[in-house]
Amino acid sequence: MNRIAETWLDIGAEADIPLRGARVVRAPIGDIAVFKAADGTLFALRDRCPHKGGPLSQGIVHGHAVTCPLHNWVISLETGEAQGADHGCTPKIPLRVENGRVLLDAAAIARLGAPQSDASAA
Repeated sequence: MNRIAETWLDIGAEADIPLRGARVVRAPIGDIAVFKAADGTLFALRDRCPHKGGPLSQGIVHGHAVTCPLHNWVISLETGEAQGADHGCTPKIPLRVENGRVLLDAAAIARLGAPQSDASAA
């Protein structure tokens, strides 16, 4: 099994992410949206709604959730799960802040692009 060493990618200053807004980080696996809630909490999700792939980074941030701009699905920023009667999930990316810089977990991003193993294949 290949293990990717713990690596954190510096994606910019925390101050550059607006309250109740998002910034997009381009990655080989697709865009990642980094959100800042009104209380200053940061979250990172793959920038694709689980419904029809809408750009969550363009949605409205409220509390610890974002509403997709395409079909109004509400997605938890804490878990990536659709809320209410909707079902689906977009992957969450671990992040941390050090010295005012936002860092994303490179190993978690790499896992999103890795082929899924099939337990039934032998």
